[in-house]
Amino acid sequence: MTTNPRADRPSRMHAMQHAIFAVADAVAPLVDASRVYVDGLHTLPRDGRFLLVGNHTTAGWVEVVSIPYFVHRELGVRVRGLATRQLADMNGVLRDVLEAAGAVVGDPETGGQLMRQGETVLVFPGGGRDMLKFKSEEYQLHWEGRNGFARLAIAHDYPIIPVGLVGGDDVYGSFVERDGTWERMTRGLGERLHGVSGVGIPLIRGVGPTLVPRPQRMYLKFGSPIDTKRPANANAEEWEATVKMRSQTALEATLADLLAIRRNDPFRNLNPLAWRRAVRPGCTT
Repeated sequence: MTTNPRADRPSRMHAMQHAIFAVADAVAPLVDASRVYVDGLHTLPRDGRFLLVGNHTTAGWVEVVSIPYFVHRELGVRVRGLATRQLADMNGVLRDVLEAAGAVVGDPETGGQLMRQGETVLVFPGGGRDMLKFKSEEYQLHWEGRNGFARLAIAHDYPIIPVGLVGGDDVYGSFVERDGTWERMTRGLGERLHGVSGVGIPLIRGVGPTLVPRPQRMYLKFGSPIDTKRPANANAEEWEATVKMRSQTALEATLADLLAIRRNDPFRNLNPLAWRRAVRPGCTT
């Protein structure tokens, strides 16, 4: 007797989802021991009905994992991340794991459906462009023309929570400049490899000249909710631009705050001798 893999997928996905969150709960002591700096969880609406708007880093997996993990730990909800359309082209176990963890293809129809269901949604407006950083572009946001998240939140009266992560852009650093000779020469190849138009391949390094990641403490902060309800006398397009700009400005301020905290943290490079002196939320030393 043969089985239909497609028919079995819902039960397999349910089992994967259960396993993922069981593991997440089990590793909580290890996460605490790693001293990830986390602030602002108290700002999250308790009903789970909000849109998280974050920054991508060169170590993109850090924010993709950390934000849903800490929100789930605080509220017990599964965060639905709006992923690139490449998710739809994936097959096999990787796609199953991503979807079981909460990822969906990030289009307006899917995002709207999640919001109508009152789910917690996560988006990185900069997408792959924010991950492909060049020399001296650490923690910069590239959100030009990225108003879709604001439009979606306004349409469903969803508050926006800006959430910033610092540390991911220091794991690897690029040593070539945007618009430099190398970047211009590799744009065609870059578009085929990473799918972001008009962007070449950033050459990166970690420890010394190698690709060994630099040890870095991660700093995560959730900002105050941004109201998206359009005033009665406001123009729709202007309000959309206003919400987008308020979100970007709030996130940039959050990143600046975290960078200032990081500069004064003796544990920023994960020096085990400084573990006990690691800066904590509400403390200056």
